Amino acid sequence: MSLNRQNEKERIRAVIANTQPSSAHLLHILFALQQHFLHIPREAVVEVARHLDLPIAQVQSVVEFYSFFHQTPRGRYDILFSTCTSCGYLAGGGNLLEMLRQRLGVVADETRGDGLVSISETSCIGMCDHGAALLLNARPIVRVDMAKIELIATLIDAETPLEDWPADWFNVDDNIRSKGMLLNNEFSNGNALRAALTRGAEGTLSEITDSTLRGRGGAGFCTGKKWQLCREAAGAARYVVCNADEGEPGTFKDRVLLHSHTDTIFEGMTLCGFVIGAEKGFVYLRGEYRYLLPHLQDVLKRRRNRNLLGDGILGHAGFNFDIEIIVGAGAYICGEESALIESMEGKRGIPRVRPPFPVTHGYLGQPTVVNNVETLFAAAHIALRGSTWFKAAGTEESAGSKIISVSGDCAKPGIYEYPFGVSLRQILEDCGTSNVQAVQISGPAGTLISSAEFNRTLAFEGLASGGSLMVYGQERDILAIINNYAHFFAHESCGFCTPCRVGTTLIKKSMDKIFNGHGTRYDVDEIKRVAAVARQSSHCGLGKTIANPVLDGLQRFPQVFEQRLLHRDFAPHFDLDAALEQARQMSHRDDAAAHLGNLSPSPAGGTKEVSS
Repeated sequence: MSLNRQNEKERIRAVIANTQPSSAHLLHILFALQQHFLHIPREAVVEVARHLDLPIAQVQSVVEFYSFFHQTPRGRYDILFSTCTSCGYLAGGGNLLEMLRQRLGVVADETRGDGLVSISETSCIGMCDHGAALLLNARPIVRVDMAKIELIATLIDAETPLEDWPADWFNVDDNIRSKGMLLNNEFSNGNALRAALTRGAEGTLSEITDSTLRGRGGAGFCTGKKWQLCREAAGAARYVVCNADEGEPGTFKDRVLLHSHTDTIFEGMTLCGFVIGAEKGFVYLRGEYRYLLPHLQDVLKRRRNRNLLGDGILGHAGFNFDIEIIVGAGAYICGEESALIESMEGKRGIPRVRPPFPVTHGYLGQPTVVNNVETLFAAAHIALRGSTWFKAAGTEESAGSKIISVSGDCAKPGIYEYPFGVSLRQILEDCGTSNVQAVQISGPAGTLISSAEFNRTLAFEGLASGGSLMVYGQERDILAIINNYAHFFAHESCGFCTPCRVGTTLIKKSMDKIFNGHGTRYDVDEIKRVAAVARQSSHCGLGKTIANPVLDGLQRFPQVFEQRLLHRDFAPHFDLDAALEQARQMSHRDDAAAHLGNLSPSPAGGTKEVSS
């Protein structure tokens, strides 16, 4: 073995040894290695597999699956621009990504020759209320504009350490604009647990069930029923998982709750553990929110010191519960609960075949409750104040309130809390909009609606929302937005099943063709055919929703498609004649016979020149 290779192996082992005491989770060790080497060397895959007693193929597949892991070196300043329609690099005016690339001399998706900087794209990073945003070495920089781009380039050229950059660049505000029954109520740590201990586990479960609280992540399943199924399932252990993998573009409410209502979320998890008999809980934190990790760890430590976590919580023997945080590595699909569990187990985030469901066969094959951040936040308040208090707001089928992330073309982007039943028009008035053309509800997987439907109400029986409104004014190109969503789904497909893996690519290519003015009605019909197959045959919910933006656009904004379509039956996906341009240059020909458009079949089966 060469000296260089031996030194690399020793460095790899040192990183693993330094990381394991705090967390032996595969994703965390791989992140530490990437931070040290600026990529994950092949030798590191072998060493990690050996240390964790895992197959090499499993570790390698994880490295290849998550978009934040790289097998070739990234720059010491590694920049990822968000592509979101609200916090993306076009939101600050001009193409900010291309501006920085040109200023620093960086080729797309390549590291500069001196190893100093790399610049790429990533999906929405959950900073939609802050304008254009990017991740720099896993830290968010918000409110990016042309002036800040120039300053960033100057700091990188000077190799200025990040701790010497302007501190306010990294400040992420909560932007809470409207508080309702949850955000406006004080929450004293431990009081919900004390109330639960007074009621007992069954009484607390009854209170959650009677509240008719439904999951706030989008699916809307009855929370009390989920807890009951897990409580009654056979198993050697039970687990509580807080799904903080908030990856839907335009959604950032969980980011705010994790930052400013951390104790309440952890209390909700502990309550769930008390009800179902679990002693361990996990927060699965999306990789884009890694910057919150030190804060979350500090709150956990404080709660342990106050006997709100650990053994014998609040002096009650047998009430043992603690929480661990697992940080993802860039995979939208891990927001799906079974894919999230696969990731927790150190595997690729591929959704499982269901049934069985996580409530009976979840983490490590044991009964597991997976709840969204907002759901656990609400559950803690219900345990403290009761189901009657909660049901006093909302509608008959949708009790309580909903916390909404509002972004896009509005004067006051941020967090708004309303009782269910509020009209979309009311929200648009409150956030300061005018002349709105369209609103995307619940991100690309949700519903795109036009101004004709602004009187509709937010509720499970009305416009169901996982938690976001993206507002688009009249100046926006709706077709460009729909095309952006098509690219998002193609990028985020896990690739497991053919209908989604191939379907997302086909829809993206068809949308590119239409958007660039080369599409025909054949391409529209092809999208509809692909959508039908994907909805019927995809392995998980992502595949079933990949065509939602396009289908909604065709239904509500047919004119934006009609304006771009070529009015003939068929056009190829690419320009055949343009594809021969290089060949013409090489052969020094540019005569009529060298152009496909000037040739047509001859009666004898050959070709003949066609007069123009």
